Amino acid sequence: MANEPLIGGAAGAAAGAAAPVKDVSTADFMAEVVDASFERPVIVDFWAPWCGPCKQLGPILEKVVRAANGAVRMVKLNIDENPEIAQQMRIQSIPAVYAFKDGRPVDGFVGALPESQVRQFVQRLGGGRAGPSPVEEALAMAKEAAQSGDHNTAGAIFGQILQREAGNPEAIAGLARVLIAKGQIDQARQTLARAPAEVAKHADIAAARSALELAEQAKKAMGSAGKLRARLQQNPDDHEARFELATALFGAGEREAAIDELLTLYKRDRNWDDEAARRQLLKFFEAMGPTDPLTLSARRRLSSLMFS
Repeated sequence: MANEPLIGGAAGAAAGAAAPVKDVSTADFMAEVVDASFERPVIVDFWAPWCGPCKQLGPILEKVVRAANGAVRMVKLNIDENPEIAQQMRIQSIPAVYAFKDGRPVDGFVGALPESQVRQFVQRLGGGRAGPSPVEEALAMAKEAAQSGDHNTAGAIFGQILQREAGNPEAIAGLARVLIAKGQIDQARQTLARAPAEVAKHADIAAARSALELAEQAKKAMGSAGKLRARLQQNPDDHEARFELATALFGAGEREAAIDELLTLYKRDRNWDDEAARRQLLKFFEAMGPTDPLTLSARRRLSSLMFS
């Protein structure tokens, strides 16, 4: 394996930094969580005032994070006041805790855990290891290969990782995405179906499921893209045609055009089909990842429409 580290060595360098625990909102989530996680891990506690288990877990989390002496940071996000991020992360029950590293969610759990397990969770994030494990190095290599379009290499490495750690959620999700990119939809579905129950809600698995759903939708719509465009020329308010065209474009790799179509649909009739345009955009964002430049720009455009 290459010696290039997966994670920067700054995790423990910020000991003694101020405010290891703070409240965040949708507006500053990118800066306080995604961007900040490139410096050291950030734990996000998704909670609500009415949630009893949240009140049990919150103080335990804060205590353990403060005891870590700056190795990790923690933020709290009230999902009642900030539902958009929770929807994007597909959070279905709280308390839900996600850990972000290098701009993406890497670990998490749901429910109120005892302090001993919370401490183990925090120690895994900021435990001060000298360098990445062989599996982490392999994951980094596979992801780099996938991003460069070398799907065969990426798939082979993800497969090797799964031979060693059959339940590794990043490798399962990575292999599924490679299969989707190669058009092997059935194999991708089978790969995700083999994910153990304990990692079924992992952020990477959820994102890969969204990518699979979009690929399946796109496969049905792509053959009729010409007809869909013709329908829109005849009637710009044919919302169903615009929605299906956006899905087909996304499946064809024309992500920006797909996002433009959904934003246009949302602007014309945000309530159409129970806000289908917004829900599909959130699925796009999840499939692309929270730090993708298109995700960031499209989220800002969607927010401006939502609050205009």
